[in-house]
Amino acid sequence: MTSKNTICLWFEGDALDAATFYAQTFPDSAVVAVHHAPGDYPSGKQGDVLTVEFTVMGIPCLGLNGGPVFKHSEAFSFQVATDDQAETDRLWNAIVGNGGEESVCGWCKDKWGLSWQITPRALTAAITHPDTAAAKRAFEAMMDMGKIDIAGIEAALKG
Repeated sequence: MTSKNTICLWFEGDALDAATFYAQTFPDSAVVAVHHAPGDYPSGKQGDVLTVEFTVMGIPCLGLNGGPVFKHSEAFSFQVATDDQAETDRLWNAIVGNGGEESVCGWCKDKWGLSWQITPRALTAAITHPDTAAAKRAFEAMMDMGKIDIAGIEAALKG
């Protein structure tokens, strides 16, 4: 990797599976390199996949197969700005439909435990609208949603 800053994500042994899924699901994403352990380590053996270099929407990441010691939490998430309902649906359904789980307000979790915010640009514009009453209506509508429904947000914005 050539980036000076890389996000390191800890996996239990399936970093390559996760990186491959991300590369197939998100634009501007790819598996860059797979590195095997030169010797035994606490959660693996020599020759096992130790790290995977990959990008998620242009963001350099390193998947580390560190074992079951640490788990992902909602304290870290990828926020994906979507342009329309079709893109929102496609990404949400890909994550949830591949062993993930739904949450609220546009959040979902993939099968590896990483959190994703699938956030339509229309939602961001609505909840930051200069008309604070309209922004509040859109915000309240969002609070009742799992996957974001852009039509519902726009209807709330208009009142």
